[in-house]
Amino acid sequence: MTDQTLSADAHTTALDLDVFLAAKWANPESFPAGEFARAEAFWQARRAEDPRLLRIRAEAARLVESWTGHTPRDVGSFGIQLNLESSDLDLGIGYPVAERDELMAALAPHAAFKGERFTSFTTTRLVFSFDVDGVDIDLSALTEEDFTVACRMLDEIDAGMSREERVAHTWVKHLLRGSGRTGDYATWKLVTYARHCPEFNWVPIPEPSAG
Repeated sequence: MTDQTLSADAHTTALDLDVFLAAKWANPESFPAGEFARAEAFWQARRAEDPRLLRIRAEAARLVESWTGHTPRDVGSFGIQLNLESSDLDLGIGYPVAERDELMAALAPHAAFKGERFTSFTTTRLVFSFDVDGVDIDLSALTEEDFTVACRMLDEIDAGMSREERVAHTWVKHLLRGSGRTGDYATWKLVTYARHCPEFNWVPIPEPSAG
């Protein structure tokens, strides 16, 4: 089954997506066998891209460390195998809040500043972007304490989320995007993080409106 066929069929599903949105989780056992087979084929197609994205991620991480002196971690969907075919890469570092001006200066020649966004209800992160081999890289500079919490969260996801749950979650994400439910899609992208790290507020500060 090709990506084109999967995308064309994104609006035809046996699943009630609202049930998953309400539960804030996708239980693979609730999938009909045929639907899970479609989900698994889509997820396996994503894994075929892993070698290329791993190479790009390694280069992006090398650049970030050379610019900032801090070793980044993958904090996005690719790192936990929940990415779609169009996903960018998301890296995070812990950085002292008192030295954020120095960080801005260090990254200015290399990355665009996207803004300051909430991480928790009392802390923020700085978000930057750059490109490696045509792939967008988002870099979040969290407080050192928040970065420690985020790494713990990602370790818990790696250890606790089964392959079948990753397949199910990714398929629901694909279906929501394919059916044009942009608000629900944005919410769904965050449910895994919120499940394992409820103390973080993952809603970004709204970007300034243009014009």
